[in-house]
Amino acid sequence: EISHIDFSYLPDKPILKDVSISAPKGQMIAVVGPTGSGKTTIMNLINRFYDVDAGSICFDGKDIRDYDLDSLRSKVGIVLQDSVLFSGTIRDNIRFGVPDASQEMVEAAAKATHIHDYIESLPDKNIFSTGQKQLISIARTLLTDPQVLILDEATSNVDTVTESKIQHAMEAIVAGRTSFVIAHRLKTILNADQIIVLKDGEVIERGNHHELLKLGGFYSELY
Repeated sequence: EISHIDFSYLPDKPILKDVSISAPKGQMIAVVGPTGSGKTTIMNLINRFYDVDAGSICFDGKDIRDYDLDSLRSKVGIVLQDSVLFSGTIRDNIRFGVPDASQEMVEAAAKATHIHDYIESLPDKNIFSTGQKQLISIARTLLTDPQVLILDEATSNVDTVTESKIQHAMEAIVAGRTSFVIAHRLKTILNADQIIVLKDGEVIERGNHHELLKLGGFYSELY
């Protein structure tokens, strides 16, 4: 529950103004809006990379400032737009958040995210496309089994074939979890339970895809 939050990185330059978003367990919440509207800032606050200036963010009715930081972050998984691979093996990368994960667990995560067959086919030189790196980072997040997922939409710089693979991988990872998706390409969030439209740090529209098209407002123009 994000309740009436205000936030600014610099004094007198408000980024978010009175933003409220309710995310029931298991639902997918998409956040859309122009560059600079505050989408990524909301995700930074959910993880407590920063604290809100006013209002509150609660998990299960408890303010996130009352949770131990390690405990909070172990329950939140993030897949960023630019994927990061660490030095070491592919196995090390996938089990980065769960260092003692078994080979079976690592392979299950790789299969669920449609990257296993490619990994199996590799010679000693590991050369990955942007999309393949992204699939490995999604597998890495899946293995930590987070309760809440944040996806800074991962498909904005890949070709359409890879995009459809990433789309399937995302569906696997989102299933049954509460998720926030920052959407750059609207076609990836047509099935979201709720779409939040941000502009200049304020929520200007909310609803599902069909409700927002009916409104004929900012979202339907974007679409």
